[in-house]
Amino acid sequence: MDLNKAMIIGRLTQDPEVRTTPTGQTVASFSVATNLVWTDQSGQKQEKVEFHNVVAWRRLAEICGQYLRKGAKIYLEGRIQTRDWVGQDNVKRYRTEIIADNMIMLDRAGAVNSSPASRNMAPMPDEQPSANSEPVINIDEPAGDDDVVEEDIKVENIPF
Repeated sequence: MDLNKAMIIGRLTQDPEVRTTPTGQTVASFSVATNLVWTDQSGQKQEKVEFHNVVAWRRLAEICGQYLRKGAKIYLEGRIQTRDWVGQDNVKRYRTEIIADNMIMLDRAGAVNSSPASRNMAPMPDEQPSANSEPVINIDEPAGDDDVVEEDIKVENIPF
């Protein structure tokens, strides 16, 4: 049995770039930075930053484009994929990406790193967000089945 699963918690290094393919599919691409902190043998604190290329498709791409902004802290699940192509200079190029299936926004509504648009939105009528609620978006899209989408929480019900 094989397993290709990526799980990261980090911050967006840029706003998502949302595009539509010629076949009408929505795709969002962005980068997430993760930090590794450790103490070396001499007792000095060390830190290393990794930058991860992320691609989201369909409804998750739309949600990422609408709610995520540079600096936002997110949890991401997906699979690792490496693409290759030959550039105009006839040199073979490679790009490793995380193809996202699930995303959870970890910043609290109204926090410094949340998007300006989300801070200005009023709660839905008859809904009062709790003081410590965190927005969660969990979309599972089975590979190859464009018509089946399971949403745990609908975007319309997010209280920010």
